[in-house]
Amino acid sequence: MWFFDAIASGFRSPTDPGRVQLVRILYGTAMFIRSALAIGQGGWALFAPGSLSLHHAEQRYGPTRSRLLASAYQPMLIARTAAAATLAAGLAPRLSLLAVLAGAAMNLLYLKSPSAVRLSLLIGGCLLVAGNLGHGLHLEHQPSNANTWAQTLLVITTTDLYWNSAYQKLRSAQFRTGLYLAQWMHTYTQLKDRLPYRRQHAIPDVVLRHTGNLTPRDIRLWRLIAITVIAAEIALPPTLLIPQTAPYAAAAGLAMHAAFTCLRPRHLITFSGLTLSTYIAFAV
Repeated sequence: MWFFDAIASGFRSPTDPGRVQLVRILYGTAMFIRSALAIGQGGWALFAPGSLSLHHAEQRYGPTRSRLLASAYQPMLIARTAAAATLAAGLAPRLSLLAVLAGAAMNLLYLKSPSAVRLSLLIGGCLLVAGNLGHGLHLEHQPSNANTWAQTLLVITTTDLYWNSAYQKLRSAQFRTGLYLAQWMHTYTQLKDRLPYRRQHAIPDVVLRHTGNLTPRDIRLWRLIAITVIAAEIALPPTLLIPQTAPYAAAAGLAMHAAFTCLRPRHLITFSGLTLSTYIAFAV
């Protein structure tokens, strides 16, 4: 298996550099979508005078530094959007990647739950150590060790993401029993028509009708789903590494992330896109 060969050889064994180059294209695309959504769904005026975000920034950083953050926000939003597009297109990829990472790091200053930002920084950091990010949309398939270290890091990052997520879910009795998911779905059915933006959720009506209550049957169903999710997160990384099981694992991962994204499309489309893009790195 290439992953263990890479570790045993000190990351000098050859791999297909096109794998990491394709991750670069998908990563740039996901980051561009994230920035475009931020611009189009209220993010452009995030630090407008009198906004709650500006008020929180003033409380956290003081008036002077919060004004600096507010004045730099829109230029950085434009810069990171353009950099993500050039990264996906393969134009000055390393410089574009640095600009994307700088823009993502700035998000940590004001987002309350920046899990997707941390993931984007980790994946971007993996790409940054690649020796051959490629140019344009062309993928090179001549085996070399230029991207072996980066590809190995991408696999480790994704494995840690899934296994840490499964560990946290296992520790949560509320999640294991299905109560958390049942409560979330029930609350959503009561509040979905009061959301400020359209299409913040994409849960089919048939799912809401049959799982949107807090009956014992609903909780048992969500318990089964919770156990399935935990098992899938544990099994996905090793099965993605095995050529014979990789197509089935990728299909299962795609289905799982599609379901996650239906719960919160506006927030999870980037997270799911980033995670699914790393599946490419598992193949030899």
